[in-house]
Amino acid sequence: MPELDARAARRHFERAAGTYAKASRLEAEIGARMLERLDYIKLAPRRVLDAGSGPPQRALGKRYPDADVVALDFSSAMLRAGRKRLFERRVPGAVCGELSALPLAPAALDLVWSNMALHWAADPLAALREFHRVLAVGGLVMFSTLGPDTLAELRRAAGGARVHAFADMHDLGDMLLASGFAEPVMDMERVTLLYADGAALLADLRASGQTCALAAQPGQARRGLAGRGFLVALKERLDEQRREGKLPVTFEVVYGHAWKAAPKRSADGREVIKIF
Repeated sequence: MPELDARAARRHFERAAGTYAKASRLEAEIGARMLERLDYIKLAPRRVLDAGSGPPQRALGKRYPDADVVALDFSSAMLRAGRKRLFERRVPGAVCGELSALPLAPAALDLVWSNMALHWAADPLAALREFHRVLAVGGLVMFSTLGPDTLAELRRAAGGARVHAFADMHDLGDMLLASGFAEPVMDMERVTLLYADGAALLADLRASGQTCALAAQPGQARRGLAGRGFLVALKERLDEQRREGKLPVTFEVVYGHAWKAAPKRSADGREVIKIF
């Protein structure tokens, strides 16, 4: 997958901190659907991490009122956007950090929850390994992220080199196994949002911080949706894809969850055998 410029991504979300909540319709909807999935999982966590939280939310605190919930995001401005909520009951604390280098102790958590954030990790495998490290044995990771068919309409209009690529569901399942997780469950769905036109789509992406953060290749300037002439042409090509006066935009949403099983080998390489 093309390399992401982590600093550019952070800048985009820093600028969008004040508008993110109103522009992140998809993230809010997928978060609600993830909460519904927890209805089918028997879990009573004492410590929960909301990894890639954006502005801290109260949903996990309300669901697990006896748990300590911590919100983590790589953008301090996004965390500050929810600072008033930090003084309300059942609202998480906030930590600024990267998914691939969590500032948390090993085996400190019972649930790692990540809603629509993993696709912003420069190395998803490294992030999943960190999730595994900070979970206690018997802990659960649950995430949603974007899949390859996301923004197909924008990709057709702008060209693949200007739109992020997203990991396939099967590859993410393999990453869970490679990270040490057991019993991974993966599935996906396609969600279509309707926009008035291309300008409305691009405005929504900017307001939610989700603009191009692809790293420059050697000898190239950093790629992005920039330049007045290019933007005019882009909006025209997007508008050509309208149906019945609306622009349908595709998002492939990938869901995954898995458990941290007891280790089969000790730190020095000896096989662990349970005696009941």
